[in-house]
Amino acid sequence: MQKSIVIIGCFDTKGPAFAFLRNCILARGESVLTINTGMMKTVVDFPIDYDAEVVAEAANDSLERLRTSRDRGRAIEIMGTGAAAIVEQLIRSGQLKGAIGMGGGGGTFVALSAMQPIPFGVPKLCLSTMAGKDLTRQVGTKDVTLMASVVDVAGLNGMLTPLIEQAAAAICAMADVTPTMHQKSAGRIAISMFGNTTTCVSYCTERLEKKGYEVIAFHANGLGGRAMESLIGEGHFDAVLDVTTTELADELCGGVCSAGPDRLMAAARMGLPQVVVPGCLDMVNFSQPDTVPAHYQHRQLYNWTPTVTLLRTDASENEQLGKLLAQKVNQSKANVTVVLPLNGISQIDAAGNAFYQPEVNRVLFDTIKSNLSQRIKLIESPTHINDPAFADVLVASLLELLQPR
Repeated sequence: MQKSIVIIGCFDTKGPAFAFLRNCILARGESVLTINTGMMKTVVDFPIDYDAEVVAEAANDSLERLRTSRDRGRAIEIMGTGAAAIVEQLIRSGQLKGAIGMGGGGGTFVALSAMQPIPFGVPKLCLSTMAGKDLTRQVGTKDVTLMASVVDVAGLNGMLTPLIEQAAAAICAMADVTPTMHQKSAGRIAISMFGNTTTCVSYCTERLEKKGYEVIAFHANGLGGRAMESLIGEGHFDAVLDVTTTELADELCGGVCSAGPDRLMAAARMGLPQVVVPGCLDMVNFSQPDTVPAHYQHRQLYNWTPTVTLLRTDASENEQLGKLLAQKVNQSKANVTVVLPLNGISQIDAAGNAFYQPEVNRVLFDTIKSNLSQRIKLIESPTHINDPAFADVLVASLLELLQPR
């Protein structure tokens, strides 16, 4: 079946711009499918493959109801949901080669919503007036290319036209790229890291690469954890070495590095072998010191950088985190090993350093042990998380889990 570049946008208000975009893509020899997410009556001089009525119905709603409700916010959300459902159908039927959208605030939201089902590596581009703003929530964990339109996407003019031509050239070029075949490896490992666990992750990566594995690191800053979970769920990995589970602490305490409630669940659901460490559960992340919530201002804080303030977790929080980690790990369909670094769980949780509180860590460790399923292997290592010997334990544990596979 022929694959096509999918164009997503409001053809009612921006018809000429989308007609020009379509012609630019066709001129480069690509096939095109069009999805109209505009709410008003649409008259354009090009065929619409999925009109607005179909988009609304794909989200279990109707265009007429959305029009009469006069609730623009809800209408935009519904059209984004419907467009995503149609894109997902195109993926399943093998028709999607890439996706491109254009617009302002509403058009950008709908286009980025529609791109969420598209797998990693399939090109996605949005020409947007919003490209200079924080679109973290809308982009999510997807590999979307954002291109600033500079001027509004409203009619064709001497400034917008060349940008549409460049956007068309970009999506066509990306869609025609044949991915370079990576050197065959023994398997692909996802690993989580933080500045406070970089030493450990570097040791583990070096050792695993010598064994022939490809190791992909994710920064446990919230977005990185979500990206890791998403790609695990898409089937890109053979195993997980979750050294840095700190995002659980941010989710519990309202820090800025939360990866959401599903963190530590993708590998369990996918049945992947994993080695899990309570790395950096001694800390919660905030930005500048004045951004730390008032109810934490009396607690122990540490300036990691001028824009990163760390809160030391206490015994009560460690008890909750221990239960949470164990509950998540217990749901795994595959073999899991939990490894506890008894001499410290972060760079600054070491003898003489700011967050070194062995008695608080003991609450965390004991809680994990008492809540962990008997079928989960537990290793207590008398080392610090960044000791080479601890990395040796992690690598050996992961290789043991991978052996039967």
